[in-house]
Amino acid sequence: MKKFNVTGTCVPAKHYMVDIGGKLEKIMKLIDDGSYFTINRARQYGKTTTLSQIQRTLPAGYICLRISFQNTSRHSFETERAFCQMLLKKIAKSLEYAPALREYAHGWQNEGVTDFELLDGHITEMCEGRKVVLMIDEFDKVGDYHIFLQFLSTLREKYQLRSEDMDHTFQSVVLAGVYDITSLKQKMIDEGLYVPTETEDKIQGSPWNIAADFEVDMSFGPAEIATMLDEYESDHGTGMKIGEIAESIHSYTGGYPFMVSRICQYIDQRLDKEWTLDGVRKAVQILLKESNTLFDDLKKNIETYDDLKNFLRELLFLGENKSFNIDNSTISLGYMFGYFREENDQTKMSNKIFEMRIYNYFISENESSGEVKIKPPQKGEIVENGHFDMELLLKKFAQHYAEIFKLKDREFLESHGGLLFMTYLKPFINGHGFCHIESQTNDFKIAITVDYEREQFIIELKIWHGAKLHEKAYRQLANYLKIKNADSGYLLTFDFRKEQSKEHRAEWVEIDGKRIFDVIV
Repeated sequence: MKKFNVTGTCVPAKHYMVDIGGKLEKIMKLIDDGSYFTINRARQYGKTTTLSQIQRTLPAGYICLRISFQNTSRHSFETERAFCQMLLKKIAKSLEYAPALREYAHGWQNEGVTDFELLDGHITEMCEGRKVVLMIDEFDKVGDYHIFLQFLSTLREKYQLRSEDMDHTFQSVVLAGVYDITSLKQKMIDEGLYVPTETEDKIQGSPWNIAADFEVDMSFGPAEIATMLDEYESDHGTGMKIGEIAESIHSYTGGYPFMVSRICQYIDQRLDKEWTLDGVRKAVQILLKESNTLFDDLKKNIETYDDLKNFLRELLFLGENKSFNIDNSTISLGYMFGYFREENDQTKMSNKIFEMRIYNYFISENESSGEVKIKPPQKGEIVENGHFDMELLLKKFAQHYAEIFKLKDREFLESHGGLLFMTYLKPFINGHGFCHIESQTNDFKIAITVDYEREQFIIELKIWHGAKLHEKAYRQLANYLKIKNADSGYLLTFDFRKEQSKEHRAEWVEIDGKRIFDVIV
């Protein structure tokens, strides 16, 4: 019986898999055209499985050399000879389970290839008259950037000569990894694994500037997720509403392959096949609490890159608009790690799960700092018989905030207001729900959707800028509630003026047929 898989390569005969036929068709077009390209995507984004699927998809007449630099010793990158021999042995090994290519595999191994010039000639000999595709997984696990750079330069020169019918070389070269060639160099410098030479900055051109743009969307859309669920349903007959479940999974994950499969795995194995919207929600709650390499990397990256950490804080808790510019090193880094996406020229979080995990990280950090002591009321006051009293929670927060207001300056309050509220809210929804944050403007206007069991609350956070603009905020929230098909919502406004000038309010108002609980603190 097949199962959902989140570790290692997915195999069609053993695992439930999304049908990525459309993606493979685009990739095969690149290979048929003789393109060299890089599949540069975040961790656990299905890169290895995609390479496996490419290998299975290649038509007769193609020879696939699929290797990986994962767990390759640093010794293999110390000299040209060591690198060349490592490469040739890996290539030969990749063909050992293809009996028809056994003689060809032995031909790749050649002890006489001791430098890149000899490797150049050997590749020519082995590729002449053949369509050979070289795929290198985890290419960014190289042990020495300089040696790898020389190898890429060799491939580039042969590629250019091939275009003039002056050489024989690989039909296509596919590199797969998290880091692209440019950021790989900086990564190795940061980690002390590579020291640039004095003349290096004067060298013009990239050794991989021959690469074609790889514009295939590797995330799973709802229709693609549905293909995996359809196969599962054929085996198990659960009666699930496939389209509805696929849409829900996508709404949380943004189609991130690992997260999609993990949620399905939890529903199948830990939630007694509860293929409902509530089952998806429960699986997301389990996922948010688990420790895995993806979330470990997220924490490590936040703590390693200060600019990225500050960017995330401003995006999530200050409601700042961030235009999307891939030339911005911080945005480029977050995009490469899979945290950001571009929407209408704005930087957005790539999915709700990363967003909620990051939100939990900052709240935990805020709680540990001790700078402000958060004293939420007893949970029994806010939650009674499974019902969450959001009105009471906001009233209690207003009282709590009034105490903080007397102790802290405006600058602190402006930068921590949203985080203080989220820290206050978190204990009540832990284990029973979660919230999704959507920054809307650079005026500290944040829409928060709180899911608690089967209840949903929409809260908008903004800054007080006078009565006229506050009336406008009513209309904006009412329109947002219409979009969300909600009858009521909550408006939490932070008034950072001195105490004698502050507005204080906690009351229900009706705007355009929508009820809004208006709280000013």
